[in-house]
Amino acid sequence: MSEPFPAIDRRAARRNFERAARSYAGASRLEAEVGARMLERLDYMKLAPRRVLDAGSGPPQRLLGKRYPKAEVIALDFALGMLRERQDRFGFFRKKLSICGDLERLPLAPETVDLVWSNMALHWVAEPVAAIREFERVLAPGGLLMFSTLGPDTLKELRAAAGAARVHAFLDMHDLGDMLVAAGFSAPVMDMEVLTLKYRSATQLLQDLRASGQSNARLDRARGASAKSFRTRVLAGYPSASFEVVYGHAWKAVARGETESKTIRVFRRVP
Repeated sequence: MSEPFPAIDRRAARRNFERAARSYAGASRLEAEVGARMLERLDYMKLAPRRVLDAGSGPPQRLLGKRYPKAEVIALDFALGMLRERQDRFGFFRKKLSICGDLERLPLAPETVDLVWSNMALHWVAEPVAAIREFERVLAPGGLLMFSTLGPDTLKELRAAAGAARVHAFLDMHDLGDMLVAAGFSAPVMDMEVLTLKYRSATQLLQDLRASGQSNARLDRARGASAKSFRTRVLAGYPSASFEVVYGHAWKAVARGETESKTIRVFRRVP
C-alpha cells in the first residue's frame, strides 16, 4: 500500500448519509458528474446485462435503468434513508429492486450479476479489498466491474488547512489495481483525473460536504472543542476543493477451458 488506510467508523458513515438523504441530490454535483462520465465509458463496452448491481446507489441515480431497460437493476446502499429517498422521488418501477446492505458482505448469490457498477462508494468501505472480492464473487463469468472512487490528492486544500488527520486518506489507483488482480479479475484498467470545484466561500464547501453525506467518518476523528477549532481554521482557507477521481474496470475471468482474455494492467494519469 502507498500509505496506511485509516479505519472508517461504519456507524458514523451510515449516520451521515442517513441524515443527508434528502439533501444529497442537490449537493452531490461531483458524484453526478462522475456518474455521467462513467456512463460514457460504457459506450465502448460490448455488454447486454440481464442483471445489474448498482453498488452504493445514491437517490438521484436512474441512469442504469435507462441504459439497460431490459435488465433487472439492483440498487444497494448501506443507508436505508438513501434507498427510501430514491423510492420517494421515482417510485417503484419495473425490474427495480432496492436492498440495504454492505459492500463487504453482499446479500447476493455467487455469479448472479452481469455488471457491477459502483459510483463514488468504494472509499466509504472499511475494507476495500473485501468489497472487491465480493464484486468478483457475485459477477457471472465474463461479467464487468466498473467503478469510480477517490484518490490520495482529494481535498488537498482542506488537508493543508486542517491537517492530515482531519481528512480521509484515499487509496492510490495502483493499489486498487493490485487488489483487482489479487481478487482474480482479468484485464484491469485504471486511470484518474483531477476535478476542482469552486465555492463562494469555505462555509459553502463545508455545507456541501455535509449535505452530501461527506462528513468525516474516520474512526480516529477529533470531537468536541478540537472539532470547533478545525472549523475555524478551515473557514479562513481558500474556498476550492480538488478531487482526484479514480476510474477502474475489469472483467470476471472465465472458467478454464473457455475462451479467456489476456490479462493486461493499464494505468493512465489524465492531465
